[in-house]
Amino acid sequence: MTLNNGTTTSSGPSAGAARRPGYAGTLAAASCAVFVAQLANALPASLNGLFQQDLGTHGSQLTWITAAFMIAVVVFEFTFGVLGDLFGRRRLIAAGAAMVAVGSVVSSLAPNVQTLWVGAALNGLGAGAMFPGSLTMIADVARSARERARAIALWSGFLSAGAAVSPLIGGVFAKIGSWRGSYTVLVALALASVLLSLTMAKESKAAEGRRLDIPGQITFALGLILVLYAAVEGPEKGWGEPDIVGAFAVGACFLVAFVLIERRADSPILNLTLFKDRAFTVGSIVAVIGMIAFLGACFTTSMWLGPVQHQDPLRVAVPFLLLQGPAFVLIPVVSRLLHKVAPNRLLTTGFLLMAVGSFLCARLDVTDTSLTPFVLPTLLIGIGFALGVSSITAVALNSVPGRLAGMASATTNMLRDLGFALGPVVVGAVALSHAGDAFSSKLAGADLPPDQLGAATEIGRAAGPIAVNSLPPDAPGSAAQSIALDALGSGYSLAYTVCAVAALVAAIVTVVGMAGVRAPQELDTERPARQPQAPTAV
Repeated sequence: MTLNNGTTTSSGPSAGAARRPGYAGTLAAASCAVFVAQLANALPASLNGLFQQDLGTHGSQLTWITAAFMIAVVVFEFTFGVLGDLFGRRRLIAAGAAMVAVGSVVSSLAPNVQTLWVGAALNGLGAGAMFPGSLTMIADVARSARERARAIALWSGFLSAGAAVSPLIGGVFAKIGSWRGSYTVLVALALASVLLSLTMAKESKAAEGRRLDIPGQITFALGLILVLYAAVEGPEKGWGEPDIVGAFAVGACFLVAFVLIERRADSPILNLTLFKDRAFTVGSIVAVIGMIAFLGACFTTSMWLGPVQHQDPLRVAVPFLLLQGPAFVLIPVVSRLLHKVAPNRLLTTGFLLMAVGSFLCARLDVTDTSLTPFVLPTLLIGIGFALGVSSITAVALNSVPGRLAGMASATTNMLRDLGFALGPVVVGAVALSHAGDAFSSKLAGADLPPDQLGAATEIGRAAGPIAVNSLPPDAPGSAAQSIALDALGSGYSLAYTVCAVAALVAAIVTVVGMAGVRAPQELDTERPARQPQAPTAV
């Protein structure tokens, strides 16, 4: 293989330690990048209760903090994949980390929830560059399916490590000072990622035939934003309101236009031929459904313990160690399993564990503030996620030729992150709609003083039962707090059930759709390893 500087290296696989120059540094930089990106994503999980207290937020405003991040990730992830192919993945993740630093500064200084949304969206833009760029970089330096499996397991482990550590950081700073301090830690880590990427990672490109697809990017962005806006605001505004119905309809039209544009584009941001491969298609479908289940369960847990039960942020962090930690702790195990176990079995097992854990969470009592009942179900969900997220990524990258690795990486990340974006939106809509109906119904028959009943009715109508549940003891309407708590418990129990059903559906789709797909060891022996693209001279 000839490098851009004219030197030549062997492109054939060799035994044991033969690796491209820069392998260790690239793997370290990519792992750090995905850790920082996921840290930015998960940081609000333990802080939702504090956001509500300090910034006076209500139900959908809390959802938008998470949604603003994930929408920015999903909307531009395709284009970031193209930019990485054109200008270099190392530069892309360094620029993304710098953007996370800027977004974290904005978030740390936010005087209101609207500014926090802006900070979250900037963080999402940065993470949207870091996710596909870091994944493609490690795929590029791996010489075999076995080595690629190990690298992907490590990448996925650091993805979950960021999500596991972030609630602890948020909880510690909330305890010793302010939640704003946790964002300053994120600034420092993002800047460290910039430095690590620029000094240690091997640059790589795949610019041949790649161009920006402006019409595709615009239609995809408008369609997705409108649909998610309607899904987030529908529970509070009402699903039949003209702006909600209109957003759904116009958004769907833009998404249809996006598919039509991609079918005819010379250089599409989404190459639809990727979906001719059955493993890639099934992996894409279950990536969305399964990640709806996982992040929906994570979001529901953060809301249950935070704004609903008003638990200390450090206590909120404990279940997240069990939800996210296994993917990091089990890196060696998952790496071996990716090479030895058929993908349908690994994915099915992961999704079934997530389903069982979510069903157990749905049986929790909202008046019980002990963390013990969360241990088993969150651990099952976490182990299931550890098995699933790495397997989805490995199937995607092992299913496509090297020239499409950048697009496959961006597509896989986008679909996984679309599931992440939809998870809080779907469960938030289900929980708040059900809780609102339950609260109104029970409040109407409650034996409360007229002044308390009137105040609770008005507050519930304006901001939902989550606002009533957070009223100070002597405030007007506070007598209905137990009714609001019961309604919220019912709503978020239903949300857990939705997550369980989604995970079960993902398991069934995996069993049916991936029957007969070859195990990873067959790929190693029967199919030549994907040769990496020639890197640019440094």
